[in-house]
Amino acid sequence: MSDAMIATSDVLELTRKLIARRSVTPDDAGCQELIALRLARTGFACERMRFGDVDNLWAAHGDGGSTLVLLGHTDVVPPGPRESWSSDPFEPEIRDGLLYGRGAADMKGSVAAFVIALERFVAAHPDHPGRVALLLTSDEEGDAIDGVRKVADAFRLRGERIDWCITGEPSSMARLGDLLRVGRRGTLSATLTVRGIQGHVAYPEKARNPIHQAMPALAELSARRWDEGYETFPPTSLQVSNIHAGTGANNVIPGELQVLFNLRYNPTWNAAQLEQQCEDVLRRHGLDYAVHWHRGGEPFYTPEGPLRAAAREVLGAFAGAPPEESTGGGTSDARFIAPLGAQCIEIGPVNASIHKVDEHVSIADLQSLPDLYQALIERLMLR
Repeated sequence: MSDAMIATSDVLELTRKLIARRSVTPDDAGCQELIALRLARTGFACERMRFGDVDNLWAAHGDGGSTLVLLGHTDVVPPGPRESWSSDPFEPEIRDGLLYGRGAADMKGSVAAFVIALERFVAAHPDHPGRVALLLTSDEEGDAIDGVRKVADAFRLRGERIDWCITGEPSSMARLGDLLRVGRRGTLSATLTVRGIQGHVAYPEKARNPIHQAMPALAELSARRWDEGYETFPPTSLQVSNIHAGTGANNVIPGELQVLFNLRYNPTWNAAQLEQQCEDVLRRHGLDYAVHWHRGGEPFYTPEGPLRAAAREVLGAFAGAPPEESTGGGTSDARFIAPLGAQCIEIGPVNASIHKVDEHVSIADLQSLPDLYQALIERLMLR
């Protein structure tokens, strides 16, 4: 079938409308308002929750019983130079059965599919048991400070209950539904400053080189075997990502060294424990240092239960084989929902092109996504 003959659909049209909004994080560019107006017509109660420069939308239907939340984001990463793209990244274009545009896979396609699935579910089951909801933010691709993190804080204060959460991050590897993400590692970042004394390289006895002082400690931290993994999680890893020191001259001992490093950790640890372990090493090596920690989010893991069972059944039907169940990858906003007591999984389209030039999603996969999400909703809410 030629691109011109591809049948239009609600999910395709909504995805194109969302891509056309230049919602580079944290600017929502009107995406959430478009969705809120649409869901309000279906009977959803829509609450706009703005924190700082970040827009968040909470749209819920039903009352009492279990709560199922579909979690997504409307912001996208910057597209980079326009000339690098085959077409304008904010003018959605169909070529060879693929929909191109920034956010097509990450994750405006999933957001559009969420909306369509919720509309269909409520139309078919207007008096459904429990509550279904959509939670969107415009701060997932950025600092993730005023997005779902702040919404979760507000939910905690008002006693908002969430039983299950499905995040639409692009999780599939080769075909739609071939991977089910059942957890994510925690992330902890550090900005380490080691103070020395600047001087001439010919007179090292009159200076104190922070690079030389820090090297043994950094070598120990980076070589450490933190654990042997946990369930399906890989071992915890510390990676040094940036080192900066000096004036640019080769005859000056620097007075200060700055090091950036990150830990991706499994549920064996929490952030406070890792901070203490790292600082114990720094102190033992006698460093004059300061360290700023940023806790990006604790790990989460969804054990066997109704959510994983429903997802395994639905994805197996769509992909033609049971999905791989994984805790790999980076982070997602589910890390802020899981501490509320929710079981969390991630299901979305193929992720091969996310954050890349010419980002795209398969039209066939996009048109299947609402059916996939609706089947999940019905398995959980009508069981």
